[in-house]
Amino acid sequence: MTSPPVVTDQTHASGRSDAGPKQSAAKESVSLRVDLVSEEFLKRIPRDFARGHLIVSQGTIENRERLAIAESTNPAAVFNTGVRLGRSIDSFIADGETIAQVVDEAYGHDTKPDDSSEPTTLYGTADNVDSLLEQADRDLLSTQGKGHVIKLVDALLFEALSRQASDVHIQPLDGRTLVRYRLDGVLHTVREISNDLTRSVVSRIKVMGRMDIAERRIPQDGRATVTIGNARIDLRLSTLPTSYGERAVIRLLDQRMQLTDFDALGMPPDVASAFLEQASRSTGIVLITGPTGSGKTTTLYATLRRIGNPGVNIMTVEDPIEYDLSSSGLVISQSQVNPRKGVTFASGLRHILRQDPDVVMVGEIRDAETARIAIQSSLTGHLVFSTLHTNDAASAITRLIDLGVEPYLVSASLNAVLAQRLLRRLHQPCKGQGCDECLDTGFRGRTGLFELLVVDEQIRSLINRNESVRTIRTAAHEAGMRTLHDESQRLVRDDITSELEAKRVVQELL
Repeated sequence: MTSPPVVTDQTHASGRSDAGPKQSAAKESVSLRVDLVSEEFLKRIPRDFARGHLIVSQGTIENRERLAIAESTNPAAVFNTGVRLGRSIDSFIADGETIAQVVDEAYGHDTKPDDSSEPTTLYGTADNVDSLLEQADRDLLSTQGKGHVIKLVDALLFEALSRQASDVHIQPLDGRTLVRYRLDGVLHTVREISNDLTRSVVSRIKVMGRMDIAERRIPQDGRATVTIGNARIDLRLSTLPTSYGERAVIRLLDQRMQLTDFDALGMPPDVASAFLEQASRSTGIVLITGPTGSGKTTTLYATLRRIGNPGVNIMTVEDPIEYDLSSSGLVISQSQVNPRKGVTFASGLRHILRQDPDVVMVGEIRDAETARIAIQSSLTGHLVFSTLHTNDAASAITRLIDLGVEPYLVSASLNAVLAQRLLRRLHQPCKGQGCDECLDTGFRGRTGLFELLVVDEQIRSLINRNESVRTIRTAAHEAGMRTLHDESQRLVRDDITSELEAKRVVQELL
């Protein structure tokens, strides 16, 4: 049988080409694409062969198979691929790790469309990370099972979830790469990996998030869903080029951890009673303020669960939907912003108002348009919940005015503002001295820190006169509002947290 002619940019062992002059073996600066892998290649070329020799199809042109190959690819393997396909081939040099990742995705997903939403099952365990790390370092191109790099990423995610981490950081530095978990709001370095392995780990994360694995020069974002047993965990993925390579951050949205009862927030009874009184009214706006990661969304979810009942139409617009509240028995409709399709907080809120809602939750007030619609909604028979990024409760009032909302509208619509933070709890078994269980930090878990400003007639009068935030804060404090600093000192006295932790969290308010 006569073998088909092979044309390749790479000089073969025979030193000759049957179909034309030899070309230079220059590496092409193109992005490899999974959707270009031909069905004939997937059908006739075994995955282990393609992965082991770093060969992948990038489609056909005039019945010639276009192959991406690595600099290390054996010319004989290229020739044999053409024989197996029964057609002439053209080849070009590409990055070996990128080829391996395209092979993994092409064979692993059976050429399903990129928008497949099926979750990936995590097979790693928290106990085998170190052994998987050693195996991955030794063999980046393993074709056994899922591959060592894939198993390593699975195990890192599994370990992070087991430790109740909120984020995983893969951070390359000079000569090493750190793996860090954010536990109780603080980053902890749990291990280091070699820089040779970093690119493969980041590429695997990109594959999970349907990102462009060949593009390393611009930041990228993606989303994925993984499962552990019957539990689904949503991942928000982000990569960023740095001077030492791409770094990646994975936000873990574990729905099992988001289901918080209102009584478990740690709110003092008198504050909880006053807050629920304002949150149970039929109209008005209730704001929750604080920096990113201060538990605002958790408090909103817990509040909606407390006030929700079958006779109330509750609707939300969020970015993203962090927990499916309907799974907890709440009758609710949740929607998510999608700027690419023109769905913002403002436009989403407009559409929600046409759905006859009683209670509306807007994930965040970010601009003047959203602020105005939220205020107007609260004045026309709706109860509105939302969040703002301000340091304390009184600053939320001036923030709304700075966004262009007239003071009289703010005073007429605002029911209450709840400012909050999260403080780490002292680890009681070791009395805050540090042990293996708390990673020698002396802390385990967090509790809420709350400052509630109820907008009464005196505060409304001050808002109408456009008084300063200092004046409003002083008046609220004199009327009985306990500040975040006051509450942090109470927790220190009760041995729930330490003085240093209290200063770390509320020092900007001192």
